[in-house]
Amino acid sequence: MTMIRAHWNDGQVVLDEPVTLEEGRRLYVMPAEEIAIEGMTEEEQGDDPESIERWIAECEAIPPLEMSAEDEAAMNAWNQRMKEYDLEKQRKEWPKDTP
Repeated sequence: MTMIRAHWNDGQVVLDEPVTLEEGRRLYVMPAEEIAIEGMTEEEQGDDPESIERWIAECEAIPPLEMSAEDEAAMNAWNQRMKEYDLEKQRKEWPKDTP
């Protein structure tokens, strides 16, 4: 989903920059204060070595996911079902002469 920034001006929504959307496309408009944005804003992101080191440290500080043996078995069973589904779908879509 792409968020389009706009502001309210004299009773109308005014886009902050041009966007390309197909005619008739339905949109939802919500005040920015009501949108919960997790993580960093674009202004807070940096690509300098210090920022990258900070990102790595923050990612490494995330504790591992803990799950019960039953949850892990259910997840593995689901992954296997999805793998089989994907393979079957590919077999149906591939040309017959493909090995």
